[in-house]
Amino acid sequence: MTISTARTHLSAGQADARKEFSPIRMMDVELTGPLPAVRYDGHCRRIWVLGRLHTEPVGVCVVELAAGGLSPDQLGTLLWPELRDPVTERFAAAGLPLPGQLTGDGLEADPATWPFLRRRRAALAAAPFISVVVCTRDRPHRLQIWLSCLSAQQYPRFEVVVVDNAPTSDAVRAFVSAAQGGGLTLRYVREPRAGKSWALNAGIAAAAGEVIAFCDDDGEADRHWLAEIARGFARGDDIGSVTGMVLPARLETPAQEFFEQLGKGQSRGFWPEVLSVHGPQNPLYPVPPFGIGANMAFRREALARIGGFDVALGPGTLARAAEDLLALSLVLLAGYRIAYEPAAVMRHDHRQDLEGLRRQLDGYGIGLTAYYAALLRHRPSVLPALLRLAPTGLGYLRRANSRRTTTPVVLLDGLRRRQRLSMLLGPAAYLGSVSKQAHIAAGAARRARAAN
Repeated sequence: MTISTARTHLSAGQADARKEFSPIRMMDVELTGPLPAVRYDGHCRRIWVLGRLHTEPVGVCVVELAAGGLSPDQLGTLLWPELRDPVTERFAAAGLPLPGQLTGDGLEADPATWPFLRRRRAALAAAPFISVVVCTRDRPHRLQIWLSCLSAQQYPRFEVVVVDNAPTSDAVRAFVSAAQGGGLTLRYVREPRAGKSWALNAGIAAAAGEVIAFCDDDGEADRHWLAEIARGFARGDDIGSVTGMVLPARLETPAQEFFEQLGKGQSRGFWPEVLSVHGPQNPLYPVPPFGIGANMAFRREALARIGGFDVALGPGTLARAAEDLLALSLVLLAGYRIAYEPAAVMRHDHRQDLEGLRRQLDGYGIGLTAYYAALLRHRPSVLPALLRLAPTGLGYLRRANSRRTTTPVVLLDGLRRRQRLSMLLGPAAYLGSVSKQAHIAAGAARRARAAN
């Protein structure tokens, strides 16, 4: 089946998808305080609840919302079956009596002695200076939202480097100039070579921090995002990277919900992990991903060790994606560990329309196999290990195809077919991208010499 045929299958399910879809209201609920009453607004028949325990995210529930709304007690009753296990595990670890139910009054737990908060305070006491690099292109309206999130960070020492990638106007430069003096340390960098990895490397060169955090301009950072990144690096001097949880900023269209159901927005869950070449996951097999480019940070020395980001990968190139996967894998192969901190929460705006979702999944498919081509180019010695992993990868694809969702079957099959077909294009796309980016780099070098 060709990609154009798969597109027909995709289109066939769109009408049913729109007919059955109901927008979802996003809510954070702090479980140690009084729970809120939830009113029905006549629009959203479901609520997506992120449960928190003294600000730590512990689980997600999707709750049906009737016309009468929900009282605090009713909300607690609906949330408890999903959140009971992670909550009781954390109470047990804190040495506290286990709660038997979640009522509208919330759960009792002293913040002064709560282990999660105590560890955050310790990380903040030795807070490293962090450079936050955000890459954008002609989207000052998105930067406004992003900078408001950064202004609310509960973190003492950081700067913001805005990298404008191959801009067509001075709109971003003008926005950053106007935002100076608003309480943030802001710097503007223009990277004329199109491609996210060029922009990421330009941000690294401009950054002053010993830790460099990366995010997309369509992200919305939790106010404790940087504090939790610092917590991850505090786990050891050999932590080369810290990644965090990426959650949807909103679920207002069928495409946004499908993206979540397909597992494309998934992080590693709600428990911290530390990954290394010794486990618990093979550094050549990024499923689930070691982290996501929308929410990752590196020690400067680790980035120098791997040579930064491969400019033949990522958005804006023929390979479309996977610049983040390769960097994280190379960090592991270089002997560093990766700390996954789910409390370093970033919310992300998913594609709003089904056509945008289709293009995104195409890019992920191409990027995944381009990642393996790039890995072999950078580390040819891993070929035998990759061959041994091939059956595991095929098994994952079969399991993904059988995963149950509420996505209409015709639409789901079309999306999966397109992604599988796009995977066939990845290696050739990467090789073509290597050649193209080398030509771009050579042209930039000639212009620099001529200017001098």
